[in-house]
Amino acid sequence: MLNIVLVEPEIPANTGNIGRTCVLTGARLHLIEPLGFSLDERSLRRAGLGYWENLDVRVHPSWEAFIEACGLSGEDGARRLHFLTKKARRTYVQGGYRDGDYLVFGKESAGLDETLLAAYAERCERIPMLTDERALANRDAWRASADALRPETDGASPSPIASQDICGNFIDPDDYRICALNLSNAAAIVLYEALRQTTDGFSGEL
Repeated sequence: MLNIVLVEPEIPANTGNIGRTCVLTGARLHLIEPLGFSLDERSLRRAGLGYWENLDVRVHPSWEAFIEACGLSGEDGARRLHFLTKKARRTYVQGGYRDGDYLVFGKESAGLDETLLAAYAERCERIPMLTDERALANRDAWRASADALRPETDGASPSPIASQDICGNFIDPDDYRICALNLSNAAAIVLYEALRQTTDGFSGEL
């Protein structure tokens, strides 16, 4: 069984989509608090997550609690972790996945904390993406529109989170790519590559 780990996820739709993918592939979902949404029965029902009761999901109060609960301390435990971040040299297809591994994703607004990435520098992987200059013909117009929406409060600097795009990504044109995968897309891409490497004859369908 493979595991997806979401560290402090903020957008319920992304977590819901990832949960659906986990149900379809037999993966386990780990959520590390704080969460940006509620997991009570009423909230899940309103979000249309009727499959949630079929999902193998574990909620952990902190990163340290997650490591302890899953027996991932020490060098042997670290080898089972894959940290997905844009700040990595190795790509996700070079991950060398094994059954029981953990695919770790950060929150939508900021990704994974840099202290965590530094502690597991050899376990970091990225999904290759084109730059805005190559991916978007209207990048300058998009940036101008996003800048116009930036909130100004009491003369302070604009919020580092300017807005959200149609997929729910938090966008700051100064720091992040305008054109990027959202969390649920990224998780599906990496999970299916891990399944390809670990499951003989796997024939899942998106």
